[in-house]
Amino acid sequence: MTQARQNHIQVVAHRGASEDAPEHTLAAYMKAIADGADALECDVRLTADGHLVCVHDRRVNRTSNGRGAVSALELADLTALDFGTWKGREDATESPDWGDPSLTSVLTLERLLELVADSGRRVELAIETKHPTRWAGQVEERLLQLLGRFGLAAPARAEDSSVRVMSFSARSLHRVAAAAPTIPTVYLMQFVSPRLRDGRLPAGARIAGPSIRIVRNHPAYIERLHRAGHRAHVWTVNEPADVELCAGLGVEAIITNRPRQVLSQLGRP
Repeated sequence: MTQARQNHIQVVAHRGASEDAPEHTLAAYMKAIADGADALECDVRLTADGHLVCVHDRRVNRTSNGRGAVSALELADLTALDFGTWKGREDATESPDWGDPSLTSVLTLERLLELVADSGRRVELAIETKHPTRWAGQVEERLLQLLGRFGLAAPARAEDSSVRVMSFSARSLHRVAAAAPTIPTVYLMQFVSPRLRDGRLPAGARIAGPSIRIVRNHPAYIERLHRAGHRAHVWTVNEPADVELCAGLGVEAIITNRPRQVLSQLGRP
């Protein structure tokens, strides 16, 4: 593996620098940008009053001091919750002080887009739409409207786009591809269905997003994807041996909770 080839692997901060700071908070994304991440990954869900927020789970119970489904709560309800202190509870001997509550309150996608716009360098965004949801296609519709407000919905070419949309739902990606054909789309996979084992992807998907488990168990799959003309963005790659495996296979992006560590392993300061 040459240094030049390693330099072409994009390092994507999964839910921000989520090993060091509470996932999907402003604190985690600010840390990821400071660490030098090439891109930020986030999950988006639609609130009851139509705002896109960065929350992974269907319910807020795990990552906040509240309860309930994101889709049934309004933004004001979510803003009143603390999305940070749960991280300190993982280690009873150390309860970190995240300081400004605004760094650990619910993060809207709009605020994350503002952070990226003000970062002073090119930072890409990998936005995952979560399905199934009661809002169905409204998620993609609101997402593209918001990207349009930031001038990100219609890049001249896919390779010029600083945003890509990811999903385990092929239908979600098809909606995005139909409405915004130059925004890259990533089909996420926990397993490879028999009809896709030759490297094909569903209609509307341009990039494969296999889990690291798939790559460990079937490393030849990456070569099949490349032969079919597709790129590979692998999640969630945290262990040094897995980083080495992905780099050796020539994947195009590594999605990790540890962006600084992965950058260091790839020889990038």
